[in-house]
Amino acid sequence: MALSKTKEISLLAYKAYEFTNNLRGDLLGGMTAAIVALPLALAFGISSGAGPIAGLFGAICVGFFAAIFGGTPTQISGPTGPMTVVMTAMTAEYIAHDPEHGLALAFTTVFLGGCLQILFGILRIGKYIIMVPYPVISGFMSGIGVIIIILELGPLLGFDSTSGIAASVSALPDRIVSADLNALLIGAVSLLVVFLWRGRGNRIMPAPLLALIIATILAVSLFPEGTIQTIGSIPSALPSLQLPTFRLALLEPMLVNALMLAVLGSLDSLLTSLVADSVTGKLHQSDRELIGQGIGNAVAGLVGGLPGAGATMRTMVNIRAGGTGPTSGVSHAVVLCAVVGGLGFVFQSIPVAALAGILIKVGIDIIDWPFLKRLHRMPKFPMLLMATVFLLTVFVDLITAVFVGVFIKNLVTIDKLSHLQLGMVIYSNGEHDIHRLPENERHLLAAQAGEAALLRITGPISYAVGRGLGQRFDQSFQDVKLLIIDIADAAIVGVSSAFVLEDLIRKALANGTAVRLIGAHVEKHHELQQLGLIDLVGSENCIDKMEQAF
Repeated sequence: MALSKTKEISLLAYKAYEFTNNLRGDLLGGMTAAIVALPLALAFGISSGAGPIAGLFGAICVGFFAAIFGGTPTQISGPTGPMTVVMTAMTAEYIAHDPEHGLALAFTTVFLGGCLQILFGILRIGKYIIMVPYPVISGFMSGIGVIIIILELGPLLGFDSTSGIAASVSALPDRIVSADLNALLIGAVSLLVVFLWRGRGNRIMPAPLLALIIATILAVSLFPEGTIQTIGSIPSALPSLQLPTFRLALLEPMLVNALMLAVLGSLDSLLTSLVADSVTGKLHQSDRELIGQGIGNAVAGLVGGLPGAGATMRTMVNIRAGGTGPTSGVSHAVVLCAVVGGLGFVFQSIPVAALAGILIKVGIDIIDWPFLKRLHRMPKFPMLLMATVFLLTVFVDLITAVFVGVFIKNLVTIDKLSHLQLGMVIYSNGEHDIHRLPENERHLLAAQAGEAALLRITGPISYAVGRGLGQRFDQSFQDVKLLIIDIADAAIVGVSSAFVLEDLIRKALANGTAVRLIGAHVEKHHELQQLGLIDLVGSENCIDKMEQAF
């Protein structure tokens, strides 16, 4: 009891140290990250159809709770491009089906997605989420970047944003012809600033914030009020509780979208955590990070905020400004709270076209240019895999793209592994593979004049090698009277692999071939006993070394 109490006190002391260590650097890093996050949160909120205040609520909730409960001390979380793309599509779908409660249904989906992330963390599957092949990551990130660019071209030209890619693309020719040149000018200035403002100046004054300032000043100075669409008033009030709302007809898409948000948010956050690890030299805690992100998203859904994830750009800004601990994430959220608490009027004159220019730059940055530049040097398979995931991301949805990409990649990987595993298997009847056998075993097999054969499996045996083993048996061992199977150094990977071995033994017995099993009593093969494989062979035929087989 005393020891348990001591551990509790030690944990609390460590958490207190974690939050107060490098307080000055964390406060500076959090404030700088908040300056970068503010225009993005406003832009994502407007782009999603939920409004600028929803972007701020999402940035505050996810940023605050992920910092406190998450497992990556330097990570800054909030609305991101990929999460906003999903939010935009599902909000439009729900409002089209139920205009009165559509937005409430969207926030309920955000809440469900957060709960799923918490479940992911509790089940400790964080390490599996980031096991996504790089061509798949590249394809869906580039697809998301293209989606953001296409969706923001309308606001850049002075029109309202559309919810879908097809609608945006089909409307683009007419919008180009009848573009609002005033909005286009402001958007172009914003885009030029975020492209050209770099180096030390960008560290002092982040490019998105400078773009907003310049674009707003130009819009107010050059054009009469009402000429260009602006953000409008941002409510300065505490968020109201959004109780979960369900509609039976939309239950299936709500669950699918919640899963999409959970998987995408987890993947986005953990990839950002890996980037933070590489810069800081520290290791994050994946499952704890998922729990923190899940709590943040669940709370965001309850107060009408956008879903969020770990944001790479904001995290890097925080680290470069001196942030080393979770206090930076908390201070970032506190600064944004001040905007909601009464400073919203400062931002109501920001042109929507300026935000569109910033988001287009975000989309361009999300595209995986390093991979695309080397695409012509890539083997055909990763190139085709990346292209498939890219097209599915843009024209279908993100979850389908990732699942299909991972499924295809896994099939190819399993096929390659099966060939490698088969290469580790020895088949010999005294003539084949004799160079891979010790001298005494060569003599033993040679003395049987082809009537006995050895099948030695070393290393892992997965279900993928089953067909290969069966083919080898059919080709080489059909006429033998004695089959010796040595699994002393094999690693049976799962129940499916044990069934592969059972099928091979049944084939031999059905062929009238006697079977001896070496190494069946090794402790690591206890599952063979449970599945009745030893009973099939007969315990008297389970031996310890090859000499006993004769």
